[in-house]
Order: sequence, then C-alpha cells, then structure tokens
Amino acid sequence: MKRAHIFIIIAIVMGFAVMALRTSFSVDGSSKMIGVCMPMKSVDRWLLDGENIKKQLEAKGYNVMLEYAENSNDKQIAQIQDMINKKCKALIIAAFDCYNLNSILEKAAKDKIIIVAYDRLLMNTKYVDYYCTFDNFEVGQEQGEYIVNTFKLNENGSPIYMELFSGAIDDSCSPENYNGQMSVIRTYIDDGKILVKSGQTSLESTAIPDWATDEARARMEELLSKYYSDGTELDVVLSTNDSMALGIIEALKKAGYGDAGKPFPVITGMDCDKDNIIAIKNGEQSMSLFIDTRALSTRAVELVDDVMAGKQPVINDTTRYFNGVKIVPTSICKSIYVDKNNYLEVLVRSGYYREDDFK
Repeated sequence: MKRAHIFIIIAIVMGFAVMALRTSFSVDGSSKMIGVCMPMKSVDRWLLDGENIKKQLEAKGYNVMLEYAENSNDKQIAQIQDMINKKCKALIIAAFDCYNLNSILEKAAKDKIIIVAYDRLLMNTKYVDYYCTFDNFEVGQEQGEYIVNTFKLNENGSPIYMELFSGAIDDSCSPENYNGQMSVIRTYIDDGKILVKSGQTSLESTAIPDWATDEARARMEELLSKYYSDGTELDVVLSTNDSMALGIIEALKKAGYGDAGKPFPVITGMDCDKDNIIAIKNGEQSMSLFIDTRALSTRAVELVDDVMAGKQPVINDTTRYFNGVKIVPTSICKSIYVDKNNYLEVLVRSGYYREDDFK
C-alpha cells in the first residue's frame, strides 16, 4: 500500500474518532442538563435564588436552563415543557402557582426527570420527588412570639390593636406561615388582649395576591379608612413577608404614621430584602426573618447532585409535608431573626449584602 493511501486511511479513522468524541460530549452534556424555574425576577430573593443555583450547578459541571415565569402560570408551564423537550434530567421548581402544575409534571415524570419543589411545595400531584424549604411554620411562630414579647402580652395591660397580612392563597407556604402565627397569637385574640378591629383574621380574608406590595398598600389604606379613622392608633401589623411590609409602610406614611406624636406600629416581615433593611434602620419596620437563599440554593443543588450520582440525599423530614396526594421527602433550612441591632452581623459580615446597600 502506498504511503499516501495510508495517510488517507489514518485521516479518515481520526475523523471518525473526533466525530465519536463530539457525540459523546453532546450526550454527556444532555445528560447533565438541569432546569431551574423561578416565579419572578421582580422580587430580590427570587433573582438571587436563580443566580445562586445556576452558579453552583455550573461549578459542579452541569448545564443549566434558568427561567423566570414573571407571574404567569402559563409561562412557567411553557418553560417546563421546553426543559422537557431539551432533555433536562432534573427540574428545580419554585412554582408561581403551586396547585396547577400536575399535568406538566406528569409529562416530566414520564421522561424520568427528577422533580424538586423549591421553597414552595408542589401541591395536588404525585409527580414531585423532593422538597427544599425553610420551616415556614417556625417563621410564623417567631413573628407571633416577637409580638407577644414586644408588648408583654403575658402581663396585665391594655389590649393592643393589630391587623394581619397573610401570603398569597395559592402559595403552599402561606398556610404554614399562618398556622405558625396563629399557634402563638390565637389565644391572645380570643382573650381580647389583641384586638383586630376589621375582624379579618382568617387566612382567606387576610391573604394578599402574589404577596404584592401594591395589593398590600391598597388593603392597608382600606383598613385605615374603614376602621381607624376614629383616631384609634394601630399598634402592630403582622405582615408575613417584606414585599407586603413595604406597601403597608407606604399606606401608614400616607395616613400620618411616622410623624411627631404618631409612631409607626410594630411591623414584622420575612426575606430581609434591601429596602426593608433600610426601613428597619429607619425605624419603619421592626424585624424580618432572614431566609438565607444561599443556604437553600446550596441544599437544593446538593440534593440534585446526590440523586444524579445515585446517592441518598440529605432529608430531615419525612412526615410533615403532605401535598394533598403524598408526603414529600423534605430538606429543611432554618431562618434567622434580624432587627436593627444585628442586621450588620447577619447580613453584611456574612457576605450576603454590602453595607453600602443600605445607605
């Protein structure tokens, strides 16, 4: 055989080898594709959650599809379908609507895609494998205990006036938050130590759609106009999270709270968003519960990585989280109490924010 022919044969063989190598990389890339679904970008914590999860997954060698539903269940369903079409092997889903994803999750499950509910439990479906969350019941308890301790409700004294703002009714976290709060304050409401002039104390009557700032402001304005225009001053607003607290603060300012002789009521929160920490510094909001999205995102990434590697993931609850169809194995992180005295230590020295963020 001539030397030129030998070179041609070698070149052809090497070409096939390169094509095979490229194919193997393509298959491997597909096998390591993870879909990450977040409900919106407009709230700080969801933007940070998505970015943190994507960064950590990529550091472990995964390809990541990160999508934000922008407050649309239809859009999130379409995004999940696209992830299924692109052969994602696992989905981390913070649902916009926890109750209406069963059909698309069934499609994902048929393709043997691992489904992890993130922060919000996926309800009324058997097609969810794991859940990563904070202890939302405990968050509600801490908010209730803060009110009891601040006003020394276990001692004799005048009753306090309070109004409640609960999370979105279609968010599976909302009943947990609410039940935690009520486990502490219901006795004081029943005993007349906490007076709710509006009479609105149920989850349904106090729920704010999408946890939205504007919706909370509108409801607070209505409550002040209907029930507090007689000069009764509000002592406390039990706001379940920070985005609602901002709307509550706006309405209170409009009604003259914060002026001389009319101090802000105690206002609770959760999430430790930047604007709310500024409000805490300024004496407009009293406290917030820090749900460190870095810890939660790390937990979700580690869970997915373990399952993909055939390992047993870290699960610390197998009894509490019933989604209407099944108990979902859950990995729980703890929240941290934050007020004007410790926000620098908890939020800045830990590297979550910079001190300049609050100037």
